[in-house]
Amino acid sequence: MNLPPLVQTFVLHFGEMGSRWGINRTVGQIYALLYLSKEPLNAEDIVERLGVSRSNVSMGLKELQAWNLVRLQHKPGDRRDYFATPDDIWQIVRTLVEERKKREIDPTMTLLREVLMQEPASAEERHAQERMREMHDLFELLTGWYADVQRLDTERLVQLLTLGSKVQKILEMKDRLFVVPGSKKSRRDDPKDK
Repeated sequence: MNLPPLVQTFVLHFGEMGSRWGINRTVGQIYALLYLSKEPLNAEDIVERLGVSRSNVSMGLKELQAWNLVRLQHKPGDRRDYFATPDDIWQIVRTLVEERKKREIDPTMTLLREVLMQEPASAEERHAQERMREMHDLFELLTGWYADVQRLDTERLVQLLTLGSKVQKILEMKDRLFVVPGSKKSRRDDPKDK
């Protein structure tokens, strides 16, 4: 690698993490390099800096484009393609989550809907369907929450994420004041509290 030590440490680590997230190590390294770069890079720049083959870089860039994680750019008088990541880290995270949802959650939801529409032929299938309905309902709840969060502007999203344990305190206070549908009972109705 032809990188400063600090950059190389991050790029190598991101490549290793990428392989744990289900992407090729080289793709992770390419993304880390592009993310840290001040200027858009072309494929030759990436080959030189990472010390990997041109074909690996080409395939990695195509994969990153398919995930909508890099932007293609051109420079006047230069026919080469240059690549950069979005400047906004929150946009990167939103794109990554959306793309994973499309590839992993949506197909699972489609399968669950199809299976739940079938008539079970045995007690074992009825039991399996009940379990799949639980999973379906959880995914529905999570995807609904996700859709709500996607509509938040970044400032509101940061506020939500920084609430942390304060959310639990707010919910406990709400439970004291209101009966929550589906809850066993409100704290106000608990004889221990009287």
